[in-house]
Amino acid sequence: MSITKLCDYCGQPALYTDSAVVYGRSYGMIYYCPPCHAWVGVHRGTDKPLGRLANAELRDWKKKAHAAFDPLWQGGRMKRNAAYAWLAQKLGIPEKQTHIGMFDVRLCQQVVRICTNERS
Repeated sequence: MSITKLCDYCGQPALYTDSAVVYGRSYGMIYYCPPCHAWVGVHRGTDKPLGRLANAELRDWKKKAHAAFDPLWQGGRMKRNAAYAWLAQKLGIPEKQTHIGMFDVRLCQQVVRICTNERS
């Protein structure tokens, strides 16, 4: 049974298609909304989305959020799970909802601000 993923921007069903439509070569399957140029990858071997569909602005903020957050656990300062627990507490959201792939622009901006202040 295939998942129907609706576009977070226009509300229309996203296409389940090969990522070559956006990258020019295949990196696996994605959900893609052509009118909004928004997409999200899927977990390998499934049709389960990795997060929410993202347009150019959100993709940019997700990259910035990961660039600010990932060094906290990749550098050995914290274990990955502890870093996500810390971030959940700072954001005031449940740990189960603390996944940059699910964040909107506002939450990604908060991640950047929180992590930048933590390193200062």
